[in-house]
Amino acid sequence: MHSLTVEPVGHHVAVQPGQTVLEACLRAGVWLPYACGHGLCGTCKVEVLDGEVEHGRASPFALMDFERDEGFALACTATLCSDVTVEADIEEDADAVARPVRDFVGTVSRLEPLTPEILGIWLGVEGEGVRFQAGQYVNVRVDGVDGPRAFSLAGPPSLPDAVELHVRLVPGGAATPLLHDRLAIGDRLGFSGPYGRFFVRRSHARPMLFLAGGSGLSSPKSMILDLLETGCALPITLIHGVRTGQDLYFDGLFRRLEREHPNFRYIPALSDPAVEDSTWNGATGLVHEVAERLYGGSFKGLSAYLCGPPPMIEACIRILMKGRLFERDIFTEKFVTAADGAASLAKSPLFKRV
Repeated sequence: MHSLTVEPVGHHVAVQPGQTVLEACLRAGVWLPYACGHGLCGTCKVEVLDGEVEHGRASPFALMDFERDEGFALACTATLCSDVTVEADIEEDADAVARPVRDFVGTVSRLEPLTPEILGIWLGVEGEGVRFQAGQYVNVRVDGVDGPRAFSLAGPPSLPDAVELHVRLVPGGAATPLLHDRLAIGDRLGFSGPYGRFFVRRSHARPMLFLAGGSGLSSPKSMILDLLETGCALPITLIHGVRTGQDLYFDGLFRRLEREHPNFRYIPALSDPAVEDSTWNGATGLVHEVAERLYGGSFKGLSAYLCGPPPMIEACIRILMKGRLFERDIFTEKFVTAADGAASLAKSPLFKRV
């Protein structure tokens, strides 16, 4: 076992043999910036100030030869050869709650088709359950599938022993077809978490706009439930964009919350209404289009939280920034796998950092 010192915060972390710098830090409750976790994107780059590391499977594009020579490493692939001191680009956030990553096993207690493509999975977890901050995610291990799959936690933190996941079917995928077709009540799933740096900045004390596309509703559902449960009185707006009426889910829940909480507004939107949606009298169009109409093109004074597929997020960022909302007030959920490839790991060209 070796010791890792993380500067400039001065944290000391015990690192097991073969454990990466990132994994050791997350399991110790020490946050480092990261995105892909597979050595492809370079988000977790740190400078080795003292000691030696093995770089592992770091991509030569994410960590170039001259950077290695200058003492840089990727925390998600680097392992320690000695006691090491690194310096990381850590930004302390007063709203962040440190939750050490742990391993769990959950028992399937409920399965519900939420839409033709999205399966709701509820897992009972013994003991104190999963302590997390609304907006975070877990990595689920699926038998017979190489590598974990990331799913946002959709329930509120007030229910730590009832993990709720929304799993969208990916045709031809390795994991989601197994979960959709073979998972049964009583089955057990292993997972680790919580992960992620997506959470409500309560200290900003601004009206909040949540923009969600498809199964990107998971994190906003958790965050909004948490806000309302804990008495938040600030204005909260949720725009949930889907293709057709059959793709809407938890519509009844959000309409009820809208009736019960005067500060909450719910806008479901259909981008491609089908024939069976002929009676639909709600919003139509893509999420960013609906938001632009709703706010008259001006988003000044808001905090915006974006969850959904990358094209939706990019379109929303553009319209928000056009409407005078900037990086410090726009927050996105990002987790990616090795299968996504290095090309899809580039940060938004509109942001210097996310």
